[in-house]
Amino acid sequence: MAEVSYAQATCQYAGNPEPSVNALDLQIADGEFMVLVGPSGSGKSTALRMLAGLEDVTSGEIRIGGEPVSQKPPKDRDIAMVFQSYALYPHMSVRENMGFALKLAGIGKEEREKKVAEAARLLNLTDYLDRKPKALSGGQRQRVAMGRAIVREPSVFLMDEPLSNLDAKLRVETRSNIAQLQARLKTTTLYVTHDQVEAMTMGDRVAILKEGGFLQQVDTPRALYERPRNAFVAGFIGSPAMNLRRAKLVDGGAQLGNIVLPLQDSVAQAARAEGLSEIILGVRPESFQTTQAGGSGTASGLKIEVKLVEELGADAFVYGSIEGQGPDEKNYIVRFDGRVPPRIGEVIQVDVRTSEEHAFHPETEERLGD
Repeated sequence: MAEVSYAQATCQYAGNPEPSVNALDLQIADGEFMVLVGPSGSGKSTALRMLAGLEDVTSGEIRIGGEPVSQKPPKDRDIAMVFQSYALYPHMSVRENMGFALKLAGIGKEEREKKVAEAARLLNLTDYLDRKPKALSGGQRQRVAMGRAIVREPSVFLMDEPLSNLDAKLRVETRSNIAQLQARLKTTTLYVTHDQVEAMTMGDRVAILKEGGFLQQVDTPRALYERPRNAFVAGFIGSPAMNLRRAKLVDGGAQLGNIVLPLQDSVAQAARAEGLSEIILGVRPESFQTTQAGGSGTASGLKIEVKLVEELGADAFVYGSIEGQGPDEKNYIVRFDGRVPPRIGEVIQVDVRTSEEHAFHPETEERLGD
């Protein structure tokens, strides 16, 4: 069993008044693919390096398979790490690079060759085993780095932004390969990224860190998307980001631009219980639909003056201003059918789909309602 456990694990660098990772409590099940995600400076890479033994645990504890490892050297933790840089030996062939750690460990040549051949087969590298790294593409080099980790058959894989050096198309292909490979190997994996699209498409669960190394929420990608615990998670998960705006509470709901948006009963009850006069109202760009004209032939939805249109083929994202929007507030974003996008300067009217709004406390920013 190779479950991983952070128990109030903290890392604070000398001379820094604030911890980089602050009392992290996180459990990763045996065989699970856990993604650690957050903005720059949130401590995600530090948390991974603490597990690897490359950073000291100032307080708290880290366990692998139930055994404390905080005081163990990296070589005794049974982990294998894949870095952002490929870190391949340029003078060695792919075969030699993949088998080098086994050679250092005293594994015989026959067994080494067998392990390397199996890893190469899994990674579609069999035809490249005798090439040098300079003869490989970026994606192939990253697969060699993966193969070097696989042949060691560790208890835990650690991956620190391994796709950040690849171009966009190759990144999509390689993240799919990594996810499929992990599902086949069933090796406990901690994967660090700043890219929330990577996090949502790869992980069994996703842990979100905020600046200062504070853990915000751990859940499945779907649960994070549908039920963010606070406004930070709501604004971080989703692309484009959720529209978040302070909205006054009025009779019938919350004032959003020129409309009063009805709130779910649980949200209204929670707001009354807290004595709130306003909330942070969140609506995802995909939660809108074009307003249908009523009996008078005029529509009555949320009015948005179009400032920018991003056409992406099947979809278009419309950026615009709503009534009462301050000069420093971000534009509202609405997803539109890409075949009939509006024009810049046009005023569109849209409705929010029933029960797809999110509400957060204006001070604590914690979720309101069920």
